[in-house]
Amino acid sequence: MIAVLVLAVALAMDAFAVALVRGAAGPHSGWRALETGLAFGIAQGVMPLIGWALGALFVGWLAAVDHWIAFALLAFLGVRMLREGLGDEDEEADKRAGAAPSGRSHFGALLLAAIATSIDAAAAGLTLELFSSPVLLSCALIGGVTLALCAPAYWFAARIGPALGKRAEVFGGIVLIGLGVKILAEHSGWI
Repeated sequence: MIAVLVLAVALAMDAFAVALVRGAAGPHSGWRALETGLAFGIAQGVMPLIGWALGALFVGWLAAVDHWIAFALLAFLGVRMLREGLGDEDEEADKRAGAAPSGRSHFGALLLAAIATSIDAAAAGLTLELFSSPVLLSCALIGGVTLALCAPAYWFAARIGPALGKRAEVFGGIVLIGLGVKILAEHSGWI
């Protein structure tokens, strides 16, 4: 079980970083922190199960493209955050005045971020048979650890985000693009 816990923490690190970025740049509420933790936790818990279930069928294909998919999704989200951070001051005034962001936009970005940060968990699902723990218990632990790390990360970052203003969005966009490049470079053997 210790090995699964170590795997869970390692898999959660990308989601943890993105939760920090989203918290610093996004709306600030306990619900958003829980929502972010749940989205990342569910994605991280389900993806290894999918990887385990589909294992032999798609292992070669998934390994060949998973890093490109993660890079594309994270780069898309990063560029979007950069545009918002460097965008019009009227939009910032709307945020300060309490104008709510589009719910569809928020949930779409959250879903993309959850998928992008959990693609490696699908590949890790191929190894679940090697652990002495039942597969479903391992997936639940992976999801639970991710939730436990991401919700507080979002909440903490949301507390310091207002002091940073639009700089948090610019920094967050750079972090997301950098994370995508890191994943691409590691999986492509460039570093």
